[in-house]
Amino acid sequence: MSQAKVKKARYRMGRMERKNTLIAYSFLAPNFIGFAVFTLVPVICAIALSLFEWNGGDISKLRFVGLENYGTIFAVKKVAEKGLGYFFNRSDLGISLRNTVVYTAVTVPLTIVCALALAILLNKIRGAMAFRTIFFFPYVSSMVAICVCWSFMMMRDGPINQVIMFLGINFNKSWTADSTMAMWAIILVSVWRNMGYYMVLYLAALQGIPRELMEAATVDGANKWQQFRNVTLPQLKPTTFFVSVMMVISCFKIFDVVAIMTDGGPGRSTKMLVTYIYDEAFTKIRYGSASAIAMVLLVIVLGVTVIQFSSEKKFSND
Repeated sequence: MSQAKVKKARYRMGRMERKNTLIAYSFLAPNFIGFAVFTLVPVICAIALSLFEWNGGDISKLRFVGLENYGTIFAVKKVAEKGLGYFFNRSDLGISLRNTVVYTAVTVPLTIVCALALAILLNKIRGAMAFRTIFFFPYVSSMVAICVCWSFMMMRDGPINQVIMFLGINFNKSWTADSTMAMWAIILVSVWRNMGYYMVLYLAALQGIPRELMEAATVDGANKWQQFRNVTLPQLKPTTFFVSVMMVISCFKIFDVVAIMTDGGPGRSTKMLVTYIYDEAFTKIRYGSASAIAMVLLVIVLGVTVIQFSSEKKFSND
């Protein structure tokens, strides 16, 4: 083949490659544009706004304050005077952070356990499809309707308290009005609503476990518990990792259940990071301070996610 033909073939291949690249970018462009407009740009604006003081209105009233917003939300002066205990027990950010961590620490494992138990129970029983639909239905139902119904059931004279009283336990308070029980009310509703969705994920993972592994374990004399511990659970590790990451992110962004059922009360017993951001931005009209809290939330979620991925990589290597 002559050198001219080789150059011509290379030109055609290069042109074909550029055309394929442009086609690929054209498919990616809508998603990237949406991400840039609705996520990337707002995040950059929030980072910038966290360094300013602004109460809305005319944008010319923006006043650069540097890290002052961060110093305010972390109560730096009070902490320096009264110690670190003031941050977690008295400051809004400390209480919101503590409540969010408690909510996440209880909700995530409880939801995983309930979802996995439902998935195992409904994996091979008769009428499983109907039960799967029933348990999944809350996830696609209106959150307002769910919270209103649960608030009614948790009233002082509601059905839940009636059952508790029938069991001989003296409890005649409204769950959402009691500072001790309000957090448990939110956790209960969250677990009940989300476990159906994660049950579906675990069902898919269970059905993907090779039957040969279970048969080999049976031949080796393993009982049901040993099969579950040594075969089923290891095969479900990728699904559990995905579920835990998604749930941690979701729990740190909890807002709707709290806003509808308790509005952060009684007092500040159920005030979360996102409800704190909402109050600062739309109740107190402090957009700079709200943006600073949003950045704290972003760093926390990013840090937790990185730790989860690092832990998963370490366990995989082991």
